[in-house]
Amino acid sequence: MTAQQWPRRGLDQAAAADGRARAWESAYCRFETPQQEVRKFQRRLKWFGAAGWSRELRVIELFCGRGNGLAAWESLGFSHIEGVDRSPRLLSEYRGNAMCSVADCREIPVASSSRDVAAIHGGLHHLERLPQDLEDVVGEVRRILKPGGRLLIVEPWQTPFLALVHECCRRRVVRKLWRKLDALAEMTELEASTYFSWLAQPEVVLESIHRAFEPVRMRIAFGKLFLLAQPR
Repeated sequence: MTAQQWPRRGLDQAAAADGRARAWESAYCRFETPQQEVRKFQRRLKWFGAAGWSRELRVIELFCGRGNGLAAWESLGFSHIEGVDRSPRLLSEYRGNAMCSVADCREIPVASSSRDVAAIHGGLHHLERLPQDLEDVVGEVRRILKPGGRLLIVEPWQTPFLALVHECCRRRVVRKLWRKLDALAEMTELEASTYFSWLAQPEVVLESIHRAFEPVRMRIAFGKLFLLAQPR
C-alpha cells in the first residue's frame, strides 16, 4: 500500500463507522417513541427511589442519547440536570431545559466532586474495550460525584429471557410481524462486537464497577442489570 493510499483507507473506515452509527441511531429511534422511552425511564427512576430524593440534587445523565432520560428526571421535578453523549445528531432531538454536551464519557467535562447523581441507561455496553474503557468511565464517574453521591446503571444482562429475545431476533418472520423487535435486532447486529462482548463478561463488568462503588441496590431481571451504588 502506498503512502497516498493510507489517508484514503482512513477516510473509508471513518465513513463506514459513521454509516454504522447513523444506521444504529435510526434503528434506536424506531425501537421506541420518545413518549414510550420517557415512561420506561420514569419507571426505572422510581424503582431506584429517585421519586423520594431532594429535587436540589445535581444530576448528570451519561450516554444520554436523545435526552428522554433527562425528560424523565424533569417530569419528576428535578431541574439541576445535564446530559452527555457523543452523538450530536441524537442530542439535537432533545427539547428540554437541561444543558447537554457532546463529549466522550471516558473524559466527562465537569469538575471533580460536583455532581450528586450520575445515571447510565444502556451506554456502557457500547464501550469497545473491556475492561479498560469501562474502568475509565467508572473512574470518571467516581471523580465527578460528591461524597455520598449515587450511581444508577441499567444495562443489558444475559438471562434466559434475553436469550429468548435473541432467538426471536433471528426469526425473520417474527421480525416482520413485530417492528419493535426488528429495530432491536438491527441495533444488536450493528453493535454486535461490543454488545456480545459485554454480555459474555459479567464478572469483569461487576468487578470493574465494584472496585470503585459499593452496591446499595441491585436486581437482574428480564435481560437487564439494575444497579444503584455509592462511591467507596
